[in-house]
Amino acid sequence: MTQTEKSDWYPMWKELGIDIEKHDQLLAVLPEVFKEIYIDSQKNRPEAIGFWDFVVGDIHGIRISEIKKAKEEGKKIIGTFCLYVPDEILFALDCIGIGLCGGTNFSNYASESLLPTNTCALIKSALGFGIGNICPYFAMADLLIGETTCDGKKKAWEVLKEYKPVYVMETPQCKTRLQARTLFIQELKDLIAKLEYLTGKKLTAEALKSSMENISKKRALISKVYESRKADSVPISGKDSLLVSQVAFYDDPDRQIEMLGKLVDELDQRIKQGIGVVEKGAKRILVSGTPMAIPNWKIHHIVETKNAVIVAEETCTGTRYFESQYEELKGETIDELLEIIADRYLGINCACFTPNDGRKEDIIRLAKEYKADGVILYTLNFCQPYEAEAISLDKELKKAGIPTLLITTDYSSEDNEQLNTRIEAFLEML
Repeated sequence: MTQTEKSDWYPMWKELGIDIEKHDQLLAVLPEVFKEIYIDSQKNRPEAIGFWDFVVGDIHGIRISEIKKAKEEGKKIIGTFCLYVPDEILFALDCIGIGLCGGTNFSNYASESLLPTNTCALIKSALGFGIGNICPYFAMADLLIGETTCDGKKKAWEVLKEYKPVYVMETPQCKTRLQARTLFIQELKDLIAKLEYLTGKKLTAEALKSSMENISKKRALISKVYESRKADSVPISGKDSLLVSQVAFYDDPDRQIEMLGKLVDELDQRIKQGIGVVEKGAKRILVSGTPMAIPNWKIHHIVETKNAVIVAEETCTGTRYFESQYEELKGETIDELLEIIADRYLGINCACFTPNDGRKEDIIRLAKEYKADGVILYTLNFCQPYEAEAISLDKELKKAGIPTLLITTDYSSEDNEQLNTRIEAFLEML
């Protein structure tokens, strides 16, 4: 289907058991929000970004129909909530991995009676989308794979297993210890065994290596999008860059590679021609903290409507998604390749780990590389790992001479006025 064609997806949604009334309410709001944040407030966007506009405009349509067709052909659909679940293994076993909905408080009504009030916004949202039958990606999933990256998620999986098959991966907490690597490699082997049983297929070294190369190619192209933001004339906004990485979690990897290649080529040309999305002298901001799922664009929108630009995100929907890369794919056996995968994922510096000095070093390095004038330490309400780290990071970054602003918020718009005031004051101070 082309970008100009239209289709009626209601029969498909009804077949999936979607709550049509609630789903209609969501889709009635999302286009207006997207138009306000992405279309009306931005100028001089790259032409290639139109593909990502289209994806969001049909967020529960074409991709869901593709997944439905693949499922009818025998492929298994795996829903994930975290980048510590390796896409390489999912796709090597002919599964389709999809990141699940969770970036708005619209769905909280469906999960609020099952979770404590002081549960983080991301968990409330994700469970609500699934339990409330609002998210077609959740409805499509044959298996949900969780992980033990925080206490809230550990208990969320126990709630979700009443609604969908759930498999939980153990994520080491002290990753620098030798036994952490041994544990994670065994967890990868156990995951493979689970997926082999689910799919009826046997993993081969050839399939795993091919999948690793393909996923690595996608990450490398996203990295190039980020690299372009280091330019003095920033060729793409923080909002558009965030959208690119958000969509990468659930779109087809081969299509992403094709479209990312076009975007990277255009960004290279814009840099050569000195074409930027903000005026010269605009303040450059690095955002660091919790992941931002669609449609969580609040902080980016506020910052970038104040003659400032977000030049990088040290988040799971930012640099953590692609920075820890394979140096070389020398492995030829499954065991050798799993060691490479384990080292790649354990190289990601998430707040779930302790100690976690690597994240502080990452932020300081990124602030210098992207020539950031300041850092916003962003945390979702009740996300204890990131909120605790934000306090210590604030002190460490200021010692390094990097101005910081701590923001703790949720998905609602109730604090927008307060955030506007605080961010404006921060930008004026830089």
